[in-house]
Amino acid sequence: MRKIIVLEFMTLDGVMQAPGGPEEDPTESFEFGGWQAPYMGDDVMGDVNDEELKQPVEYLLGRKTFDIFADYWPKHAEFWPQINDNMKYVLSTTMKESGWKNTTFITGVEDIKKLKETDGPDLQVWGSSKLVHLLLENDLVDEMRIMTFPLILGKGKKMFADGAAPAALTLIDSKVGSSGAIVAWYKRAGDVKTGTIGV
Repeated sequence: MRKIIVLEFMTLDGVMQAPGGPEEDPTESFEFGGWQAPYMGDDVMGDVNDEELKQPVEYLLGRKTFDIFADYWPKHAEFWPQINDNMKYVLSTTMKESGWKNTTFITGVEDIKKLKETDGPDLQVWGSSKLVHLLLENDLVDEMRIMTFPLILGKGKKMFADGAAPAALTLIDSKVGSSGAIVAWYKRAGDVKTGTIGV
């Protein structure tokens, strides 16, 4: 069985929209595109990100993120060869084919579950807010690797939404960069436990 690993760049208030630039995803009049750029000099965050780009994985992407990636990464293959050379599974109910090599389209949760049950490399999810919500609603996320940056935007697409399946997680590792950004690795750890706090 493959693991589904969600990787995200996120603000303190959970915004994950358009970290890379103003034109990346301006939907809903989002005005803070490129909010991650001032933190790119953080060596710790850079090293962590570089290591993730080298992982021997395949990719599970939402349609919006796929469109952004397909426009950019074939022209910049030297920075992330795996995203071009490895298989990309794209969730879409309307798109059936693409000129970007190694791309397969899937249509829903059942396809994702079947894919997860197959033999093969783990599946990384980058961006893809709607897909992440769907995965969390159906308890299909095995690990999360979240880079949280020290700013609040107040609006934008969020990583977490109402409707996620309750889940406990364990912190595997964490690092703090010179910019104050924090990267944390989590894995699923069973059901949520509750109790009473008292003296």
